Amino acid sequence: MGPWRCLLLLPLLATALRAQQQFMEYVERRLTLLEERISQWHDQSSRYSTELRDFKNQVLGMLETAEKEREAMRSEAESAAVRVDRLEREVDYLETQNPAPPCVEVDEMLMEKQVATAKQRKNEKYTKLTDCSDTIANIRAMKILKRFGSTSGLWTKDAAGNSEKIYVFDGTANDTVYVFPRMREFTLFSATRKAARIKLPYPWVGTGHLVYDGHLYYIRQQGSFQVIKFNLANKTVVDSSVFPAEEQIPVFGLSPFTYIEVAADEEGLWAIYATKEDEKNICLAKLDPTSLDIEQMWDTPCPRENAEGAFVVCGALHVVYNTRLPSRSRVQCVFDVSGTLAPEDASLVYFPKRYGSHSGMKYSPRERQIYAWDDGYQIIYRMEMKKKLEV
Repeated sequence: MGPWRCLLLLPLLATALRAQQQFMEYVERRLTLLEERISQWHDQSSRYSTELRDFKNQVLGMLETAEKEREAMRSEAESAAVRVDRLEREVDYLETQNPAPPCVEVDEMLMEKQVATAKQRKNEKYTKLTDCSDTIANIRAMKILKRFGSTSGLWTKDAAGNSEKIYVFDGTANDTVYVFPRMREFTLFSATRKAARIKLPYPWVGTGHLVYDGHLYYIRQQGSFQVIKFNLANKTVVDSSVFPAEEQIPVFGLSPFTYIEVAADEEGLWAIYATKEDEKNICLAKLDPTSLDIEQMWDTPCPRENAEGAFVVCGALHVVYNTRLPSRSRVQCVFDVSGTLAPEDASLVYFPKRYGSHSGMKYSPRERQIYAWDDGYQIIYRMEMKKKLEV
């Protein structure tokens, strides 16, 4: 190749070298820019991670604080509930210790007339008002509902009406009745603040009360014993009567706090009581639910000793016995005022073994079952019945 050809190629080589150099500079600039963006992305990612971690820690701290505050509020609420319960008990106690009962005058002449009339008809054969001829065959089932209140008390429904309300009489001397709307509420609620309260004008004594046809019949002791008829709807005393029996003593040997047991059956109202005149045995009287007059009286052969409760079924008194050291309760004496069933022909009915001794037993003629209070436990006994002639 000649010299003149080499001179012709030199400009071309110079142009190619400049173009290559420019391309390399361009690639280097792009790589530098890409490295800057990658570095920027790393910085932003690190910052976002740090912020997210800080936010997470902040949220966890807030949740922990909220949990502590919730526990503190729950503790304060429980403490407030305890204080409210204590305050309610103190108020109930103060009201019980400082009653302001209205005055009820006792007509002495009327009482003497009632006593004379009742004694004239004492131990006469009873003419039944209904065709009920059943007696207890056995205890078909027992259901323990709950434990509520004191060791002694009474719970019941209205023995004559269709109301589903539960009436609770806690203790053997008080003036406040707790009322639950239905059996479900009584079973589920453990606090008395869930129940309505009825403040009676006079405190009761014993556990012989009865709710019958919208009225409460309960016993008041003010020297003598009075039967008070209280309207549960308008909260007023409808009537009262001094019970026409002299020198009364506790009717049940194992329940010394009850002097008169007001009971209901298919025939109406009854009063179970005892006097010093015949201190070994239990007496029975038929009550007029309207006027509280004694219609008839009977001396029964059922002994008071070791008796813990009693109820009437179809005109027959059933007395429940136990022992001083509580064992298995049993109906061991039956007295039929109509003479249909002889005491020796009645079945010996045993109750299932339980916790202690019955302080209250109420027969419901509508449901054919007994509402019992046993050492603070509320129990239902469902009974199987049979005709008296089949016993």
